[in-house]
Amino acid sequence: MPDAKTKIAFELNGEPIEVAFAPHKTLLEVLREDLSLTGTKHGCELGECGTCTVLLDGTAVLSCLVLGLACTGRRVKTVEGMAAGGRLHPLQDAFAELGAAQCGYCTPAFLLAAEALLVSNPQPTRDDIKQALSGNLCRCTGYIKIYEAVELAAARLRGEPATPRPETLYGVR
Repeated sequence: MPDAKTKIAFELNGEPIEVAFAPHKTLLEVLREDLSLTGTKHGCELGECGTCTVLLDGTAVLSCLVLGLACTGRRVKTVEGMAAGGRLHPLQDAFAELGAAQCGYCTPAFLLAAEALLVSNPQPTRDDIKQALSGNLCRCTGYIKIYEAVELAAARLRGEPATPRPETLYGVR
C-alpha cells in the first residue's frame, strides 16, 4: 500500500496554500519535492550546515529539522518569496552588487537568515551579523563579502544613502 498522504494548509511566501504529502516528510522535502520550490537547498540534512534555512513565522529555521506537519496554519517564507513587486529584496541586490555569492548554493539560506536578523535588529553590528549567520556554512567565500552585503542592505533598509566602498566592489583590501 502506498504511503498515505496528509493534507495541510499554511501560508507560503505570502499566499495561502494546501499541500498533500507523506506525513514523515520534512519541510525541506515538502518544499522541494511536493511544491517544486528548489531555492531551499539540501545540505547535510542533519541541521549542521544551514543550507536549508527558511523563515517559519519570521524566524530562521532549518527546514531539514522541521516536519512538514508542524507547519499547519503557519507562515513559511523561502528565497522565492523575497522579491516583491518585480523588485529584488535589498539583501538580494546587495549580495549581487558585492559579489557575496560565489557558487550560490548557500546564498538562499544566508539571505533568509539575514532577513530575519534585519527585521529584529535593523542596525546590527558586524558581531551581530556574524552571530546571526553563524549557523550557515559557505565553502567558497571568506564570509567578509557576505557580512558587507548585509551591512549595505541594512543601511539601505534604514533609508540611508548607501553605496559600497570601492574596495568591497573590487576585492582590494
